[in-house]
Amino acid sequence: MSFRYASLAVLAAILALGEGLRAQEAPPPAVEQTVATAPVDLDGAVLFRVRGVSSFPAEARAAGIRERLVAVAADSSVGVDAIRVVDEGDVARIVTGDTTILTVVEADAVLEQVRRSTLAAAHLAKIREAVTEYRNARSSAALRRGALNAFGATLALAAIVALLLWLWRLFDRFLMQRLQARVHAVEIQSLELMRAERIWAALRGGLLAVRTLVFLAVALIYIGFVLAQFPWTRGMSQNLGDLALGPLNTIAAGVVASIPSLVFLAVLFFVVRFSLRLIRLFFQAVEHRRVKFENFDAEWAQPTYKIVRIGVVAFALIVAYPYIPGSDSAAFRGVSLFIGVLFSLGSSAAISNIIAGYMMTYRRAFKLGDRIKVGDAVGEVIQMRLQVTHLRSFKNEELILPNSQILNGEVLNYSSLARSRGLILHTEVGIGYETPWRQVEAMLTLAAERTNGLATEPPPFVLEKKLGDFAVTYELNVYCDNVPAMPQLYSQLHRNILDVFNEFGVQIMTPAYEGDPEIPKVVRPDNWYMAPAAGPRSDAGSESRTAASPYVSATTRT
Repeated sequence: MSFRYASLAVLAAILALGEGLRAQEAPPPAVEQTVATAPVDLDGAVLFRVRGVSSFPAEARAAGIRERLVAVAADSSVGVDAIRVVDEGDVARIVTGDTTILTVVEADAVLEQVRRSTLAAAHLAKIREAVTEYRNARSSAALRRGALNAFGATLALAAIVALLLWLWRLFDRFLMQRLQARVHAVEIQSLELMRAERIWAALRGGLLAVRTLVFLAVALIYIGFVLAQFPWTRGMSQNLGDLALGPLNTIAAGVVASIPSLVFLAVLFFVVRFSLRLIRLFFQAVEHRRVKFENFDAEWAQPTYKIVRIGVVAFALIVAYPYIPGSDSAAFRGVSLFIGVLFSLGSSAAISNIIAGYMMTYRRAFKLGDRIKVGDAVGEVIQMRLQVTHLRSFKNEELILPNSQILNGEVLNYSSLARSRGLILHTEVGIGYETPWRQVEAMLTLAAERTNGLATEPPPFVLEKKLGDFAVTYELNVYCDNVPAMPQLYSQLHRNILDVFNEFGVQIMTPAYEGDPEIPKVVRPDNWYMAPAAGPRSDAGSESRTAASPYVSATTRT
């Protein structure tokens, strides 16, 4: 080891002398920082770095130097003192006998910013030291010492693992006794957000992860120590820590470098959040009519707020995009492009439905609670979403219609005008030409008057719509303001029409007429409640209706 310290002293003196000479002479020209270099190592220890040229890259040059250096170090017949520097004018060679280990050229000295002779002397000292270490590490005593150290480390590893397992069992038993009974479900009133079993499983999973990390750290230390005991694996031991901690160091360095961008993103987030709260409060005031605008309905407040919110968030994303860590990388751009293509290909129908939903809102086609008809679908609007509209039919069925279908189709709204002027219910009957039209109008009006739930003002009216080949088509029109009761009102109106026409012996010719029957196709009043029909009701008794009818004939009363 005295030779090692002597070599280090000589190296220090040479470097000091070189620095003194460099201070007296003109400084070498500046070296570009883009010069590629490669390390020359022996047993995992880097001795120095060398540069290359286009025809002889730095990696190939470093590999050749290492190969010749290993051959010299493995030849015990070559003394360390036999390794020397030979200056040939333009180059300096480090040789031993007839073997050239390394050639130092002027470009190498310019790269290191020292004189060529100084650089050659420094490389010589480093090579001699590395050869000495190479031979000492492969001696019998060193190998025996490494094997004993590895065996001791193995025993220590077994003991540490056993101790950790024992401590883990004690700690696990402690948790089972002390904490498991105290872990309760997270609830808000009667709503269970997270069950106690889930919380306990998450706690056990976190502790298991910590235990795994501890065992991995112990194993990593053990493997690194054992590999360092032998010269053939010493280089692997030096790279083991970088292999395990390199990703963490990279992540930490990336996070530290991204702190200014992250601070900007955090500030932008809080600014956008505060702005959205102010916008929401403003549109809530519009919705509750505390703030009024001309020609702007209160029902438009929430849809408009959603549109403004999308615009604000989109603007914030545009501003934040350059500050997102990794946004300038090719991988990030590729993923963004891929997501954009998928979104454009798969969301055309969804986007059209969303746009249609907003357009319907501003078109005032209908609102919640309205009874509408779209195609063959009839129902009450119970929910309006961005993509679909939910209807409840007369049969209490839920109809879900895409907004694009509603926008492109014809919408019949029964409720919009019924609130102010009433909805006109209408039905048609075909009556023969032998029946006076005045009598038919009177009978239809009487049927409307007997129907409960219809409006008395404006009064019902009858239209003669068509003079057909065999019958006259009459249309009865009645007003109502109870749109949800349309099916019941129609049914009751039709029952009363049948009753009135039966009372007065007038035959309904609808839907077709082929010839006059011998006996009119009417139902006599005494047969109105034949089995299994129930008896007369107070509002539908035949005698009361007969007495109240001014058009009943003597024959019918008989």
